Amino acid sequence: MRHDGHDAGERSLPEYGILIIEDDFRIAEIHRAFMEQSEGFRVVGMARSGAEAREWLARHAAQIQLVLLDAYLPDVEGLELLWLLRRDHLHIDVVMVTAAREVETISEALRGGVFDYLIKPAEAARMGQMLARFRRERAALAARGEMSQEELDRVLARVQPEAAPGGPAAEGSRRQLPKGIDRLTLRAVVAAVEEARAPLAAMQVAKAMGASRSTARRYLEFLVSVKVVSAELGYGDVGRPERRYRLVGDATPWCEEG
Repeated sequence: MRHDGHDAGERSLPEYGILIIEDDFRIAEIHRAFMEQSEGFRVVGMARSGAEAREWLARHAAQIQLVLLDAYLPDVEGLELLWLLRRDHLHIDVVMVTAAREVETISEALRGGVFDYLIKPAEAARMGQMLARFRRERAALAARGEMSQEELDRVLARVQPEAAPGGPAAEGSRRQLPKGIDRLTLRAVVAAVEEARAPLAAMQVAKAMGASRSTARRYLEFLVSVKVVSAELGYGDVGRPERRYRLVGDATPWCEEG
């Protein structure tokens, strides 16, 4: 569990428990390290077989909000576990992280209601986007009792604005910042990443812009979600894995005033 400080008055993010179901211990460890470096997530268990997964779920299901599930396990098909989760643990979301590329497998997983489907080797940026979307949807659904169609479409990002590329409506959509992200701080984060010759950790960005690590990481993860910045897993001075960020897209539409 991480113990990052927060800015004065900054609300703590909810923490979501993750169960990793993966028989390859090397891949499982990579996923664990990535999740533990992602703000708001905590790995509560790791299972290398269907039997271990069922045992974890029987004892600790209340602590788990998200399962990373491989389709290939030594004693059971991952899709069988998916249907078990959908039947017995409706509060848990499932993300398939697997080498299975067959359309039949993908189709069944989608019919089973997976939150996302990531094909190995899953890129750090893509994994980060999934986690950002998970946080956003969970927070939005927990914040209210009802939603309009427009609000639901915005949360689920199911409908894109109907406008020509670069047109006023599209431009306005790109420039709309979520609550808690302001342009002045965003510019400082972008500038810190842009001036670096190598990918930076959140702490390095925080020092460059004079903010807390939690603030820097929140802005960096937003930039990852809109594909302006990419995240990759590296190793710090003490050998611990950490997320590092590099600029890969144009941040101008997000940093300019509308």
